[in-house]
Amino acid sequence: MPGPTPAPRPVPHRFDLEAIGEGLPVAAARGELEAAARNGALVVTAPPGTGKTTLVPPLIANVAGGLTLVTQPRRVAVRAAARRLAALDGSAPGGPVGFTVRGQRRVGPGTAVEMLTPGVLLRRLLADPSLPGVAAVVLDEVHERSLETDLLLGMLAEARLLREDLTVGAMSATLDAAATVGVLGGAALVEVPSALHPLRIDLAPSPVPRLDARGVTRDYLDHLARTAARAQREEGCDALVFLPGAREVDETVVRLHGLVGAQVEVLPLHGRLPAAQQDRATGGRRPGEPPRIVVSTALAESSLTVPGVHLVVDAGLSREVRRDRGRDMSGLVTVSASRAAIEQRAGRAARQGPGRAVRVFSEAERAGMPAQSPPEITASDLTDAALWLACWGTPRGDGLPLLTAPPAAEIRAAEATLRALYLVDVEGRPTPAGRRVARLPVGVREARALREGARRLPGPDAAARAAEVVAAVSDDHRPAGADLPRLLADLRAGRAPGAERWRAERDRLARLAADDPAEGDPGEGPPAAIAARTNAEQAGAVLALARPERIARSTGAGERSVLLASGTRAALPEGSGLLGAQWLAVWEVQRAEGRAADGTGAVVRAAAPLTEADALALGAGLLREERTAALVDGTVRARRRRALGAIELTSTPVAATAEDAVPAVLSQVREQGLGALTWSEAARALRARLALLHRELGAPWPAVDEEALQDGLETWLAPQLSARTTRLDRIDLVAALRTLLPWPKAAELDALVPERLPVPSGSTARIDYPAPDDAAGRPVVAVKLQELFGLAETPRLVRGRVPVLFHLLSPARRPLAVTDDLRSFWDGPYREVRKEMRGRYPKHPWPEDPWTAPATARTTRRAGR
Repeated sequence: MPGPTPAPRPVPHRFDLEAIGEGLPVAAARGELEAAARNGALVVTAPPGTGKTTLVPPLIANVAGGLTLVTQPRRVAVRAAARRLAALDGSAPGGPVGFTVRGQRRVGPGTAVEMLTPGVLLRRLLADPSLPGVAAVVLDEVHERSLETDLLLGMLAEARLLREDLTVGAMSATLDAAATVGVLGGAALVEVPSALHPLRIDLAPSPVPRLDARGVTRDYLDHLARTAARAQREEGCDALVFLPGAREVDETVVRLHGLVGAQVEVLPLHGRLPAAQQDRATGGRRPGEPPRIVVSTALAESSLTVPGVHLVVDAGLSREVRRDRGRDMSGLVTVSASRAAIEQRAGRAARQGPGRAVRVFSEAERAGMPAQSPPEITASDLTDAALWLACWGTPRGDGLPLLTAPPAAEIRAAEATLRALYLVDVEGRPTPAGRRVARLPVGVREARALREGARRLPGPDAAARAAEVVAAVSDDHRPAGADLPRLLADLRAGRAPGAERWRAERDRLARLAADDPAEGDPGEGPPAAIAARTNAEQAGAVLALARPERIARSTGAGERSVLLASGTRAALPEGSGLLGAQWLAVWEVQRAEGRAADGTGAVVRAAAPLTEADALALGAGLLREERTAALVDGTVRARRRRALGAIELTSTPVAATAEDAVPAVLSQVREQGLGALTWSEAARALRARLALLHRELGAPWPAVDEEALQDGLETWLAPQLSARTTRLDRIDLVAALRTLLPWPKAAELDALVPERLPVPSGSTARIDYPAPDDAAGRPVVAVKLQELFGLAETPRLVRGRVPVLFHLLSPARRPLAVTDDLRSFWDGPYREVRKEMRGRYPKHPWPEDPWTAPATARTTRRAGR
């Protein structure tokens, strides 16, 4: 009996490219773009305003004949691009053109182009690298070099090996096209020429500094607002103002309202705003409405077009990620924008006709700006990236084609963090928990806290309570006084800005946590229950699940400063509701100076209290018990120490043993450097001789610079230490250095770099070798001039490689000349020396012919005898 008739597959939607591309400069390259799309991989470069984001995705969808995924770097850009393409197609979002962002998805069975953020696509790719049902993927704004887009480019290059029918494209206004083509393995390159209208650029430099230690100055924002209001009055058109962050945007909007009144509509545009307000700012002015000034962060720089803008006012500033690995801090800092960025911004004014750009900075400031912003992969915390790479099957990015490889130290540190969170194993492969965490639509740390919090918090609503904490820290909420529990209370009560957005995200995350399998992973053990009972301490426990290395303890009663397990010291804000808590779980910490940092160099921005029991249980992977020893006044003192990372819990004196002496001495040398040792003249000379051999001959002769000797203390110094060694001045450093000599070549030491040099007078002179850190120094022999009569060829050491430098001395052993060419000296400068010295030292020989005179260290009378 035949089975049921399969449902017919929907006919792929065909976009009317003539209608969509009407008036767009990129439409002139339509034939070339279609040919490139049929090639299977393409790279498109097109300046802002040419319409690449509008025309290329439907063109590729038509060629590929199926669902085409298109990434935009920000949620507001995703919605704006989908809305514009749907309007040109004569449809509504969710039909042939759909979109997906965090917490919002509008697609249908007939969707042919789906706009989405890189994070959404990355998790789909990890879930199934074959991308079933997808005909093409296009990465837009690749030049921004975001971490997720860089990883996607490499992953999609490999995904094409699984799916030869998968079309992959990369688009940008400005990018290293050759490098991108190389990553995609011979992609076709389409370069669309600039189509900007005439653009006038004016300068309005500020009479006050743009930045101080706290960021953008208020006086500068006053100047910028006045400049923007004046320029808008002069032009009478819609304006776009660029500022680095949401705070500056909001403050400038307030200033502009006071300057322009009701005659001009002033709209903010940044990531903290609700979607409706973002869409209002990017939707264009409706007929009959007043002119607009849209005040935006960099999200309007290249990834979306604000319609109707013919005036740009640019602060020339940018908010960029900076990583302080030494303190385990990453954060956004305000810096000068790159020259590429300010060109992109200015181009926004001339997309739809002649325009004007006003730069609120000087030409000298522009000249000092970097050419390009650094790729995010070089400056970010790579914990998320390390897990994604592990789940892709390329731990640390090894073997994955990337525009920029992750810095080795950063990716190793990120992998160590993942091991501490039980998300990867010792070989860097993802655990089952790691695979589940990687697919959750929040950061890796937040996802781990959500999943583990739902398992460990007491009560039936554990998932909801974990979700509310994660929803608060994963969005752009800023707790006053760093007090996260207070922020959560305000969000629950609807008193805090963004409460509605937070509630929606909390509910979404709670559903995800409830749907996640509750079992643990082999080797991880049963989850330790959280001891906290109050909401505030439970919030701290959830944070500690995400960042155990940021468990912190107060440095003392009444103190603002805390010590994190990572070793960082930071201060709570003055008046914080967290003051008095002995233990904290810190979510965010930033570098700071002055009174705010209370002398620590950093300030806590978000934290919650933690019980001591939870601090020790959730930070169990950081607990250490160790025996320490140190030299104190020449005596080895030992202690037994228990610590949570850098936080000392107990320290008890114990009797020193023989095994304590060696680590105590080595520790002191490491701390104070090689200068802590007592170097005899013989030891200094031997080290200098070995340094010259290594410089000239390399291996196997050992390096003896400070770094090399510090790295090898266990090899050369430790064997010279006895269990009773308590004084550094009793260590035989000559014997210690001789252990580094390569055998059997050690027998050549005195021949290659002798201690003394025979001279024609029959005596020998000491050779002073250059210091180990002197990369160009020469061996020096200081000897009386008369002892070298008749010597023509300058002796050379190290198999003839290095000539000796002679310091020729008077009978009173004062310097007369310096030379490494005795032949030239005897034939020339010697005559002047003889003329001047024979009257001063008449008892010593000063022959007219130094070639035939006998070399001597004696006076003339003694030599005659």
